[in-house]
Amino acid sequence: MAWIDALFHRMVEVGASDLHLTSGLRPLFRQSGDMTPIDGAPVIGPDEMRQVLYEIAPERNRAEFEQTNDTDFAYEVEGLARFRANLFMDRNGPGAVFRQIPSEVLTAAQLGLPKAVLDFCMLSKGLVLVTGPTGSGKSTTLAAMIDHINKTRTDHIITIEDPIEFVHRQQRCLINQREIHRHTQSFKRALRAALREDPDIVLVGEMRDLETIEIAIETAETGHLVFGTLHTNTAPSTVDRIIDQFPADRQNQIRTMLASSLKGVIAQTLCKKKPKGRAAALEILVANTAIAANIREGKTHGIVSAMQMGGKLGMKLLNDSLLELVRAGTVEPSEAFLKSVNKDDLLAKLQSIGVSFDPSKFGECVEVPAAIGALPGAASAPRPQAAAPTPQPRAPTPLPRAPMPHPSAAPSAASSALAPPAPNAPPRGWTDPFEQFKKQRPG
Repeated sequence: MAWIDALFHRMVEVGASDLHLTSGLRPLFRQSGDMTPIDGAPVIGPDEMRQVLYEIAPERNRAEFEQTNDTDFAYEVEGLARFRANLFMDRNGPGAVFRQIPSEVLTAAQLGLPKAVLDFCMLSKGLVLVTGPTGSGKSTTLAAMIDHINKTRTDHIITIEDPIEFVHRQQRCLINQREIHRHTQSFKRALRAALREDPDIVLVGEMRDLETIEIAIETAETGHLVFGTLHTNTAPSTVDRIIDQFPADRQNQIRTMLASSLKGVIAQTLCKKKPKGRAAALEILVANTAIAANIREGKTHGIVSAMQMGGKLGMKLLNDSLLELVRAGTVEPSEAFLKSVNKDDLLAKLQSIGVSFDPSKFGECVEVPAAIGALPGAASAPRPQAAAPTPQPRAPTPLPRAPMPHPSAAPSAASSALAPPAPNAPPRGWTDPFEQFKKQRPG
């Protein structure tokens, strides 16, 4: 067992989504969106960090890291979970971020995906995009949609990912999962090859460049259902992003192709739940005649109006989804405000349901609706002092003391335990967990 596995066990135990390792600092977890230091974890120096990371990195990724100073791979702790890893170099030395990928795919019912999203899974052809900022849960939503298809259809699904995250077991569908750099050279190469592999459904983990986007649109036009992801915040901005990838002299052609092939966009963002956890706010675009006409004519500003009129089809704007979460008591109004793209509109919607607060405390310059500005003390009251930080609770299970093994050493029962943080003056009888590393250093 690798030394870092103890951190992964603690990560799953406390429900953290990410593990952050930086040379010269104590490891941290991201829990419910907040960064929290790990109790009992030591400060890890640059040399020790390299040894910790190389213990689990595949040989190919070690070589790539030495050459380019960053690399991606997936790591699995048997019986626990899979983790998406990114190794990088910064001014302090080697570092890494690990994202937890549950061993079991969350179902559409568990995620509470609306009917409009499930309807996308029943399409026979077209392009469906799941978008949002990094860490917004795009992979989780796509995995739930593929799982829904796997249970309800009898098709051939090809996924192209970097790296493979959720592992899908064969149910009613045949699923081939390909990983960039392990099973194919690039997204565009794998996507071109997929056309000769008799797929019904193709999932493109990330549409990174012009050629990949173009092949994905062509694949959707030739009678396949294509799922993909983009890093955009709203449905209209997704359409603009795709079109802007192409040279000006080709944009009219792409608008026409996209108008006929795009079937839907799911733009999502994660909000902090009360009292803890995360909740997804979804903006849903269902391509109808009005949406297609706006795309074809280059009038993407008219997509919002078309979405407002398409509620019967399941269309929903991000602010409407945020408002539902606030009304249900799932998230705080302040959290919804911070996640909103159109903050003026959200303030007006919150006011309409009797929820108001002073947006100036969030450092935002917005037009405050009259009723909010008229709140007693809203204009003249001094800004409240920042509340003292709430101390982080200790993890349920204390980590025992144990020396950290060198990766080449034989595994032992204690290798899964973390050493305590190294203080300035070590207590009597305490063993330096990095003594092995110090002995191995030249000089």
